[in-house]
Amino acid sequence: MKIFLLLFTLLLCVLLMPGISTSEPAVSKSLPEASPKAEPTTKSESSTLNSHEEILAKLEIRYNAADFTASFSQESTLKALDITDTAAGKVWFKHPGMMRWEYEHPEKYAIISDGKTLWIYRPEDNQVVIGDAMAYFSNGKGASFLSNFKLVQDAYMVSVAEPAKKDQYTLKLVPKEKQMDLSAIFLNIGKKSFDIKSVLTLNDYADETRIEFSDSIFDDLDASLFNFRIPPGADVLKLDE
Repeated sequence: MKIFLLLFTLLLCVLLMPGISTSEPAVSKSLPEASPKAEPTTKSESSTLNSHEEILAKLEIRYNAADFTASFSQESTLKALDITDTAAGKVWFKHPGMMRWEYEHPEKYAIISDGKTLWIYRPEDNQVVIGDAMAYFSNGKGASFLSNFKLVQDAYMVSVAEPAKKDQYTLKLVPKEKQMDLSAIFLNIGKKSFDIKSVLTLNDYADETRIEFSDSIFDDLDASLFNFRIPPGADVLKLDE
């Protein structure tokens, strides 16, 4: 699991990306609920968008209109070590650049960012790792583009790829600047809803992280959800040390 966390920290999951209130709740084992909103009106499934510009425009409308919450499952593979880890939980994204990942399986921990600071909290060990969110989530890494789609066209060369499924569009994102830890991102997008169904991240070592999203809810989220109060007596580490 520690191998998985290292890989996710380097690549982060998509999935899935950063107003902060002074209230700083600790990570809760119970997940907050949000009220669902109606699905947006889009082109029918039989209508086909031919360019990545058209698809990105629809995604921006979908994801810039409101914050969102989703359940996720994640599979990460370290090719050289032939190790695959799986995990699942819930994720929240808020504009601009805030995100919160709460892992429920196989162990509980949370990855939280208010757009400036990154916290990784492992309640079982009462350990908090702190880092610079801008350093680790710049250029849309870690699915941070989900809270700021401007990052996509600024940081990536975008093209339409062979769809993963018949009812989906697939976009391929290649970093404009060479990055060893990130060679490509594939976004699989529902044709009807324009929800992002999954994100596949690859690097130059043939490692990959796949995040599947489900039960997406688009609604406003309180900014305090993306801040974190370090528990008393916690072991605090710096991510870059």
